[in-house]
Amino acid sequence: MFSVGTRLTRLTRELRSRDPDAAMRAAAQAIPDWSGGTRLGEELKEFLDRFGQRGLARGAVVVIASDGWERGDTALLGEQMARLARLAHRVIWANPHKARPGYEPLTGGMAAALPHVSAFTSGHSLAALEELARLIGDPGHA
Repeated sequence: MFSVGTRLTRLTRELRSRDPDAAMRAAAQAIPDWSGGTRLGEELKEFLDRFGQRGLARGAVVVIASDGWERGDTALLGEQMARLARLAHRVIWANPHKARPGYEPLTGGMAAALPHVSAFTSGHSLAALEELARLIGDPGHA
């Protein structure tokens, strides 16, 4: 598990606790750039260069939870999303703004990412997270 903000942070160790509250506290403490915006293109490139080819992304169901507000180069984000889509079994994007009436994925980051996403869902409520869990667990969903 990774957090992507202005830098890539691996959270595997912090999330090992069987106590969900302890795991979330540890993860929150490990993320130095919470609410700092995202440079998804740069961070996806780092993830794919360091971990993707070795197998962490190969054949995986990858979930990205982001509003798509990219602070970096949107062309790089599109390139890295294409690369991720080639490696992963599926890429699911959960955007908390998707449920808003009239929402359209017009930000540069969302426009660059969407062509490479298998499923685009909201992430704003318990029901949305249940839908996300269904998408993750559904092997027949493309």
